[in-house]
Amino acid sequence: MAHTSPQHRRFTFNRDDLLRGSVIALLVVLCILTTILAFALQIDILITQIFFIPIIYAVYAFPRRGIIVSAICACAYEITGYLYLYPDPVELVSVTIQAVLFVGIAGIIAYLIERLHSREMQYRTVFEYSQLGIVVFDEHTEAIQHCNRKFADMLHFTGKELQAMTFPALLFIPAELDRFRERMNRNTEIEDFETRLKTKTGTACWVNLSWSRMDDNTINCTAVNINARKLAENAFNDNMIKYRQLTENSPIGILIVENGSIRYANPAFGRFLGVPAVGLLGKHLCAFADDHDRITCHDRLNTGEKQTPFSPGRGFGFRTVSGELRTAEITTTPIRHSGKPALLVNVIDTTENQRLEDRIERNNERRQGIMMTIAHELRTPLQPIMGYLNLLLEEPEEAGLTEETRKILERCLASADRERQIINSMLDFSVLESGKVQLSCTRFFLAELVQSVIDTNGYSELAEITVSIPPATSVTADMTRIFIVMDSVLSNAIRYTNPPRTIVIDYHSEDADPFHHISVSDNGIGIPDHAKSSIFEPFQLADAAQLSRKFGRLGLSLAIAKKIMEIHGGDITVQSTPGVGSTFTLHLPKTS
Repeated sequence: MAHTSPQHRRFTFNRDDLLRGSVIALLVVLCILTTILAFALQIDILITQIFFIPIIYAVYAFPRRGIIVSAICACAYEITGYLYLYPDPVELVSVTIQAVLFVGIAGIIAYLIERLHSREMQYRTVFEYSQLGIVVFDEHTEAIQHCNRKFADMLHFTGKELQAMTFPALLFIPAELDRFRERMNRNTEIEDFETRLKTKTGTACWVNLSWSRMDDNTINCTAVNINARKLAENAFNDNMIKYRQLTENSPIGILIVENGSIRYANPAFGRFLGVPAVGLLGKHLCAFADDHDRITCHDRLNTGEKQTPFSPGRGFGFRTVSGELRTAEITTTPIRHSGKPALLVNVIDTTENQRLEDRIERNNERRQGIMMTIAHELRTPLQPIMGYLNLLLEEPEEAGLTEETRKILERCLASADRERQIINSMLDFSVLESGKVQLSCTRFFLAELVQSVIDTNGYSELAEITVSIPPATSVTADMTRIFIVMDSVLSNAIRYTNPPRTIVIDYHSEDADPFHHISVSDNGIGIPDHAKSSIFEPFQLADAAQLSRKFGRLGLSLAIAKKIMEIHGGDITVQSTPGVGSTFTLHLPKTS
């Protein structure tokens, strides 16, 4: 709804205004009749002065419209005077001057009254619409005389309900009433007196009171609602107690460090260093750091910025009081402590984890060493066996072999060749797992590589293969190793697909996508959900007991392919539905 400005508000008469207007009209008529009678009988007493009665009353009741009344009275007086005094020039001038005085005096009075009303309205507006609660009460009876809407809303009363009460009756408890009376008796001008007032529902409302004397008997009091702040402070204090309990009982070391010096340490950090927490206060944190990490410690504390978890190499090293080396992961967060910049330091003990990781790493290295040694030892006697078998089979007649013996030797050669492939796969996987592989990256066309894999192994004769790779798609990678990956995935798809074998090789990638995505889909037996997470592990098959015998698989090809993709910064993922087929997707980075 649009608001009407004061300049354009229409004047409306209420009941009191109609009554005042009627009285003013009656007085004006009586004055005019009296003046006519006085001029007719030539009675000069109070002819002029009686007009000031309706003029002053009209100006007081309606300041601006009172001037109109004064003009009407002036005109009536002047017309009457001119009728009875004409043509006496002196009298006519006197009548005119008196008529002008009516309007002039009315204007002056109207101006003064409007100023008074305006100032009164300003004070009333400030009182009614102030954002502070204001209440006026008698000093002796303590009865509330006036209060504004803000104060009434603050306590959920109406103004009339409050004016029927005394101010002390609003104090929440007797102890606060005693404090209030004691302050009132001491001084009638008080600021920032925090107390609780009682609302209409009986709940407490925190307020900040200030009061001063208006006159000998009247006190003007302002109230600021601080209930939300007080509730927040109480909640904060409760939370601080809870946080302290959490901090004291936390298994993570928690420190507050100011300029490198420890201002607070919880018991967990004290146990970490073997020192009571109170004995760490005031000491420099870097004094407990290992010699290799001391410079890093100073740099970390001097940055004053939030840091991500920090554990270079074997972790951040600390020396306990007994000289034992312990490692930890550290995070720092800038805070303010007692008004000064400081750091909140979290110390997570990783000593046992580090020892476990070292043990696992040593076991992995030992396992890799054992695997490589076994593979080499197995390959050494296998070479002459395969050589002699090939020699015998090349000239079976000279060796005196019967047809039955030749078939036995061919089966032996096939088994030996299978063993050779297994040994080579074990060696390849051991080298890849050691992390000592050097990639030889070149740029080549992906479609040509895929076709080369298909042609070299004769996969097109074993399955119907559809290749949907744009001929111009080129990648930067180690071509020999990507050949191995593609061969492993295609071989896997063909082996586990029932006739008629259908394989689709597809490519997709958006311009903003940092990876090439090459998918190989088949219509094979599929992979159960529980086996998807383990098929890329070494010596793992979706159903090892059955598939290793049926398809002659060892479970290393996908593990090797996975390692090669990870070395490139990529990955292999699989989606599969048992009985429907599987889709293996190679994710190869666009930048080497």
